[in-house]
Amino acid sequence: MTTEADTKHLPERAPRLDWAQHAPQVYKAMVALDAAARRGVDPVILELVKIRASQLNHCAFCLDMHSKDALAAGESAERIIQLGAWEESQHFYTAKEIAAIELTEAVTVITDGFVPDEVFAKAAKEFDETELAQLIAAITVINAWNRFGVSCRLVPGHYTPGQYQH
Repeated sequence: MTTEADTKHLPERAPRLDWAQHAPQVYKAMVALDAAARRGVDPVILELVKIRASQLNHCAFCLDMHSKDALAAGESAERIIQLGAWEESQHFYTAKEIAAIELTEAVTVITDGFVPDEVFAKAAKEFDETELAQLIAAITVINAWNRFGVSCRLVPGHYTPGQYQH
């Protein structure tokens, strides 16, 4: 095992653009949309969704943020680590969490142009219609945040849990 003292890390990349500074009204609207979307969504499921979408979108900034927030809220490191291979480690999650994770993948990786009926039906079985609408909103919002993070190459590693809400 190597330690920080043994390892010479590559230099940190600079962000491409501080988009929130240059588009403050959009940023404020995103924060408001995020707050509205999270209403009524179980906080544990919300963080799992945010982490999984961020993994799929390769958004290092959001992955750093939401992993730290989940750990600070009491989520286990094991469940966060296994999230990248959830299909092989479903025993770490509830049926409701699996339905949310599967729906997150379907909405995030929408290359076929739709969310499969089976995935939607599984989620609809676990969530009432209001919860499902809020969950879809939360998934959509984290995907939007991820697009800002990846496009502007926001730098991970400096986030303190609870620093931002998104």
